[in-house]
Amino acid sequence: MSVPSTTPRPVAANSVWPRLEPLLPQVTKPIQYVGGELGAVVKDWDSATVRWALMYPDAYEVGLPNQGVQILYEVLNELPDTLAERTYAVWPDLEKLMRAHGVPQFTVDAHRPVRDFDLFGVSFATELGYTNLLAAIDLAGIPLLAADRTDADPVIVAGGHAAFNPEPIADFVDAAVLGDGEEAVLEITAILRDWKAEGCPGGRDELLLRLARTESVYVPRFYDVDYLPDGRIQRVVPNRADVPFRVHKRTTMDLDAWPYPKKPLVPLAETVHERYAVEIFRGCTRGCRFCQAGMITRPVRERSITTVGQMVQQGLEFSGFHEVGLLSLSSADHSEIGDMCSGLAEQYKGTNVSLSLPSTRVDAFNIELAQELSRNGRRTGLTFAPEGGSERIRKVINKMVSKDDLIRTVVTAYTNGWRQVKLYFMCGLPTETDSDVLEIADMAHEVIRAGRAATGSKDIRCTVSIGGFVPKPHTPFQWAAMERPEVIDGRLKLLKQAINADRSLGRAIGFRYHDGEPSLIEGLLSRGDRRVGAVIRKVWENGGRFDGWSEHFSYQRWVEAAAEVLPTFGVDLDWYTTRERDELEVLPWDHLDSGLDKDWLWQDWQDALSEYEQDDCRWTPCFDCGVCPTMDTEIQIGPTGRKLLPLTPVNGLKLPTGAQQ
Repeated sequence: MSVPSTTPRPVAANSVWPRLEPLLPQVTKPIQYVGGELGAVVKDWDSATVRWALMYPDAYEVGLPNQGVQILYEVLNELPDTLAERTYAVWPDLEKLMRAHGVPQFTVDAHRPVRDFDLFGVSFATELGYTNLLAAIDLAGIPLLAADRTDADPVIVAGGHAAFNPEPIADFVDAAVLGDGEEAVLEITAILRDWKAEGCPGGRDELLLRLARTESVYVPRFYDVDYLPDGRIQRVVPNRADVPFRVHKRTTMDLDAWPYPKKPLVPLAETVHERYAVEIFRGCTRGCRFCQAGMITRPVRERSITTVGQMVQQGLEFSGFHEVGLLSLSSADHSEIGDMCSGLAEQYKGTNVSLSLPSTRVDAFNIELAQELSRNGRRTGLTFAPEGGSERIRKVINKMVSKDDLIRTVVTAYTNGWRQVKLYFMCGLPTETDSDVLEIADMAHEVIRAGRAATGSKDIRCTVSIGGFVPKPHTPFQWAAMERPEVIDGRLKLLKQAINADRSLGRAIGFRYHDGEPSLIEGLLSRGDRRVGAVIRKVWENGGRFDGWSEHFSYQRWVEAAAEVLPTFGVDLDWYTTRERDELEVLPWDHLDSGLDKDWLWQDWQDALSEYEQDDCRWTPCFDCGVCPTMDTEIQIGPTGRKLLPLTPVNGLKLPTGAQQ
């Protein structure tokens, strides 16, 4: 952990720091608002033509490690005439003080007011961050509704996975970018730069029109939504002749050309992840039907083993982190993962640098990987995600993992020194029954039995973690009905009883779960249309903040807001959540093109109901999901046949600070 510098940093000319600093002793974790981290950049305001404020709409401890924001921050700050600074959601204690003392939403880098920037980019990993967006907009002194903003206000651009259906926040954002951000932010920057150089012709409207004409930036104000008498959408159409009917996602190819982050941010305050993270590939073609990330990030694009090695070396030397996270949606699927792990383990042999695969498929983890991941004596946590408890439900969701696969995998981990693994499942999946969920208990019991038998030790544990299923746009389950919270909670109660029915095994099994209520609200926001924006606003006005945190989330607040707002449109909360859609219904995001063919998604939904499994198209012939031809992309995988080298020999390697044992 870095120690804050005692050397005073110069205060930027337009900084709110003199007003903010006296408030910090009155709040919890004040250091999260101070800035000055290793890797942070503060550029001269007047030398920049284009100025971005980048936000991850959650607390500093969650937002700072976010890979997407860190990459965009670095890419933009490499441009000589562009500056980018970061802002995060402030906790309610500081928000109250800021309002009382007239301190606006600020960046942590130079404590400049967010409203002074040209562009306000917000990256959403989850829809439960929407109320934090409204809080930040209001604190910044920016009009809440995009329609009320003037040329003096920044252009608010949404990104991240939730931006693939930005309709619930269409009233509050000026634009949304679908897909990869690296090239998109450079294009947006260039458009703004040129518009400024020409003297800002046509004002804000002309700037937004130029963004919309790229066909890869969605500007909601240029689209009208018509509804049928029963509440369904009739059509979404442009209201200007020079705006495209469909907006396409961005796909960054050749990840080796984008080796970011080169200089990772090292937090001053404690954060949820403190490691150097390398995205070893992007995309997934396993075809898990519930997984929006896997669907919208297609095709698979691998980073080469040599680039990964160089990024790790540079990142560790810069940051002093002791853990390397090899990130992707399923890291063990990289075609050279074995050589990658063995090469990195060899390179950092004799140090306390450890490797982790935060996302590991049950059927891709093997003894060689286990040995390399534990080579330096440090064993990071292992999480496996069977997702469904029964063989039948795993066929429905296309998670092709058998119970034998799971037992074999966890035994491999236990016999290689791990004493605890985490198993992740979902509850509320389409066609699910009580018996599907209760099989999770049988699986957990078998894991403990097998682990004890393989190691001869009773010091074996596993944690069963349950999340609620949320149907997501651009997946085969986008038509599915959600299960009611009381049904989910009833199944979880039965599962807990079943786990503890055998006391000898049950005491070795941890049980963590999210109840059904937050999932239902996430479902409302995930598949909502523009009418849901009024619910979000009402919840925010009633004090809604940090809805992704159980201690701040209020189901009652959301239910009451929905009951007050939605009937005026002839719909209700159930209409958006527990209702199954039919094939011909116009979905709120149909005009936003992820590359996936809607007919293919519908057929995969029918295959799910028939419990038919779909293969991974990396290793089998194309099954026409539509992405590669539509997006003019292709699967990019190895093996390259190369190793991690050339890297500095370990005896001459400049090890990260504190890495020597």
